Amino acid sequence: MRRVTLDLDALRSFVTGMDMGSFASAAEALNRSTSAVSAHLKKLEEQVGQPLLRRSGRKLELLPAGEALMSYARQLLATNDEAVMALRQLNLQGRVRLGLQEDFGEQLLSRTLARFSRVYPGVQIEVRVARNAELIGGIRSGRLDLALAWGDGQPLAHTKVLKTLPMNWIGSRQAEIHRQRPLPLILFDAPCLFRQQALAALDRAGVPWQVVMTSHSLAGIWAAVQAGLGVTVRTLAGLPTGLAAFDKDFYEDPQLPALPSLDLVLHRLETTPTAATQCLEETLLESLEVL
Repeated sequence: MRRVTLDLDALRSFVTGMDMGSFASAAEALNRSTSAVSAHLKKLEEQVGQPLLRRSGRKLELLPAGEALMSYARQLLATNDEAVMALRQLNLQGRVRLGLQEDFGEQLLSRTLARFSRVYPGVQIEVRVARNAELIGGIRSGRLDLALAWGDGQPLAHTKVLKTLPMNWIGSRQAEIHRQRPLPLILFDAPCLFRQQALAALDRAGVPWQVVMTSHSLAGIWAAVQAGLGVTVRTLAGLPTGLAAFDKDFYEDPQLPALPSLDLVLHRLETTPTAATQCLEETLLESLEVL
């Protein structure tokens, strides 16, 4: 029996397309043409001898073969990426002080940073999970080397815009609390970009509101929203199971106004970073491509 060697580039296109919900978006993220990504999918289906997915309206749904391949694809790509990282910098040493928004803490700590630490055991990573003002202050004062933050319209000397993500009204799937008036809100205390935009949107639309709870942590906000105490405003990054963003059907109701989008940015302290900082930055950028 002829052995089949799966194409890693094709697997990356497959995984990225499913993660992003669109192979056109995957093509842009991977800097490839849409036709090249489609050819990758066709090649994989030829190699495994059966279809991997189907389209249901605008959504992509994995078939049984696709579900099985997805698990192996993630493992193969992770092993490949670790090998490449390790060979590029066999003796990488140093310390990187990284600041993160809570929205990305769990995802990046459990996946990206854990993998980075395995590949580069000589690099010490100091992680600070904090709110925007503290992250920006850490860069300005020289206490952080990198900071993944929300753009506030005032970029620092070395700021890279990674993505623009829409803000969403978010609530419990089981609750109808978004229909209450005044609208019960669960927010960070001021200053907070999400709080500012939410209250401004409600005021413009003439929707009465009441802040029923404030929290110093995102975990506290998620817990209160899951309990059905109110709604909050956030992007979909790190959205817990059991919570849902109100879709455009709600936006058509003037009582829940549309919200603006927000830039996700990466601040860097130095013009010329250390090799360890540069390597961690590249790793973060790769992991955030599928958001």
